Amino acid sequence: MVTDLLSDFLTRVRNGYTAKVNEVEGPSTKVIVGVAKVLVETGYVKGIKVADNKIVVELKYQGKSPAITGISRVSKSGARIYCGAHEFPRVLGGLGINIVTTPKGIMSDKQARKLNMGGEILARVW
Repeated sequence: MVTDLLSDFLTRVRNGYTAKVNEVEGPSTKVIVGVAKVLVETGYVKGIKVADNKIVVELKYQGKSPAITGISRVSKSGARIYCGAHEFPRVLGGLGINIVTTPKGIMSDKQARKLNMGGEILARVW
């Protein structure tokens, strides 16, 4: 049984890109849908479909290479990582993003900086 559904979702996306499939499917929660929406807004995936507690993510490729070269979980259930609005670590010299949960919802670190909000770093994408 999977206890950390977000880590499982990120692994499904990573494995989907490795296997070069067009879409991946997984369980749907509010956090997973929020993370998937951030991935769509930032252009890392084509789109998402949510229905019947399932989420389907359409993966995006640039030619034959995947749009995401790396995706990892940062804050885990045993060790939460929090940062202030201007303390978010840079991902790949600014080429990647941190996905952050704030009091205003789940967003990229760039949006959180604009709103001057800190929060928990859920994942890192590059």
